Amino acid sequence: MPLSHEHQLSLLTDILSNHKTDCCGSVSECEQVKRLAAALLGNQHIDSHVKTILTDIYTYSQNGINTNNLEEHITSHQDSLTQWVDGIHQFS
Repeated sequence: MPLSHEHQLSLLTDILSNHKTDCCGSVSECEQVKRLAAALLGNQHIDSHVKTILTDIYTYSQNGINTNNLEEHITSHQDSLTQWVDGIHQFS
């Protein structure tokens, strides 16, 4: 059974919040974030403000997958992670 867009957003913000709190993550988490962002970007029920955030999250996850130092990548995006999670909660 596929996840609803509400559950997808919840899962996405949970992973991003963990990245923010732990300052670390895994490539598989970045791959999951990328898949969630891509699925949500294609959903007509998602607010346009959230889609703008999702585009940034997609890029973040793609770069995280390809980086040689994932912890540094996550640490360098601490402010963005907070803004993205807050923005999703505000508009969803």
